[in-house]
Amino acid sequence: MCDGYTHRIIRRLRGQGLKVTPQRIAILRYLEGNRAHPSVEDIHRDVVREYPTISLATVYNTLDTLEQIREIQAITIDPSRKHYDPDTSAHHHAICNQCRAIQDVFAPEDGSWQVPEGATNGFRIDSASVYFRGVCHRCRTT
Repeated sequence: MCDGYTHRIIRRLRGQGLKVTPQRIAILRYLEGNRAHPSVEDIHRDVVREYPTISLATVYNTLDTLEQIREIQAITIDPSRKHYDPDTSAHHHAICNQCRAIQDVFAPEDGSWQVPEGATNGFRIDSASVYFRGVCHRCRTT
């Protein structure tokens, strides 16, 4: 069964004349509500259970398409491996230097992370991505 996120993206793909295959739907269902920031390999490992013939190339291509239409964002913490976030709202990420876990970091309610007026010399900022690096609570306590 597909929920809101999956249905919305299916409509968007169809509206742009792109194919909506069972494999793409399975990838969308995997991403829906997923806060783990999975890699291509993570997604493939799960989706292959339902679709044993799905290739890594299909997963890569689907994620590339979703990134192009801005329905997911890629997180590049390691040049050899991207992670994907289906939450495209404005937020940043905290990355653990030990276990490599990725957590969402949202701006304070008061907007105190706003770029000061004039600091950009007239450059219009459309988006920003900040990576905070450190050691997560779990790694610090073990």
